[in-house]
Amino acid sequence: MKKDILIVDAYNMIGNWPDLNRLKQANRMEDARDQLLATLSEYRKYLKTTIIVVFDAMYVPGISQKYDHYGLQVVWTGQDETADEYIEALTKEKQTRFTQVTVATSDQAEQWTIFSEGALRIPAGELLTDINRTRKEVHTQAVKYADLGQVRRSPWSQGQLLKLEKLRDHLGDDPSKK
Repeated sequence: MKKDILIVDAYNMIGNWPDLNRLKQANRMEDARDQLLATLSEYRKYLKTTIIVVFDAMYVPGISQKYDHYGLQVVWTGQDETADEYIEALTKEKQTRFTQVTVATSDQAEQWTIFSEGALRIPAGELLTDINRTRKEVHTQAVKYADLGQVRRSPWSQGQLLKLEKLRDHLGDDPSKK
């Protein structure tokens, strides 16, 4: 079975996701980054896959770093390196017969480079749609389990519940037709 890795071009997501872009436009870039990481962390828990989030620090001297945050691998590129360059090199390194790399970016040039390495791509909008679909699935499952928990805390035994169910099913029956 192939291992899956999702590499995310962080600033591309921030620029393309409406909520994050509003934060960016309001000069709240740190909040946008934090919200992106929190959202991707929730998504990672559902996917159970490795997610690497790459921030472009090309114009910030000496900031190159890697660390784990919310279960994500977070990378800040070096002073003379763009996120695109880093993602391309990382994709080339990670994409193998046993590992399927998917890169989240809406950058067309980046997408073609990713394809040439055998990796898959997912545009920013499509990733956001998948994350929202996943949230709905998780919510539906949570409600389902909560409902089951309510039944489990019932004071009646399983046999009594079955008898009540049969009685309910026959409530609308006409007694004269028996």
